Amino acid sequence: MKNYITVFLLSFGLFLNCSASKTTATPSQIAALDELVENQSFVIESDWALPQTTNTLMALQNAGFFSTGDSASRISLSGNPNELKIDNETVSSQLPYFGEVQSTSGYNGSDNSISFDGELKNYRVVKNDNSSYTIRFDARSHSENFDVIIHLYPNLRSEIILKGAKRFPIRYTGYVSPISEAN
Repeated sequence: MKNYITVFLLSFGLFLNCSASKTTATPSQIAALDELVENQSFVIESDWALPQTTNTLMALQNAGFFSTGDSASRISLSGNPNELKIDNETVSSQLPYFGEVQSTSGYNGSDNSISFDGELKNYRVVKNDNSSYTIRFDARSHSENFDVIIHLYPNLRSEIILKGAKRFPIRYTGYVSPISEAN
């Protein structure tokens, strides 16, 4: 009987702990995010890059390649200019890439950053139950197609997931803001 009581108390404590950590958005935060998404006019600046951890990245980490505080699975973008901007029907990005590239397009001296600038293709928006948004679209750089998934939260946090045809997926976390504030 004592074991049942212990299990019940632990389960009840876990339930209370999980429900206490649930955050709710204020109506003003939800309205601000709704306006950003409805106007299709915002910019995301990321503070962390989260590449898919591979054996190659782990070897670089073990060799001491990463800065203090960074790892093969989490790299600070502090001081590293980056953005993904959606302005009506266009999208542009300038994001650093950390990870494995599966196929290169030659030795022309181009960098491996993720840069695209053009029309939004297959743009889809879903408002989730927690007042966050999931935005999906296709983008094209000079040599690669990308599936882009963006999660925007009422506290203006963001997550970008990029899946390229020639490289391993990467995630970025950061903040979304109106274009006028970012410039």
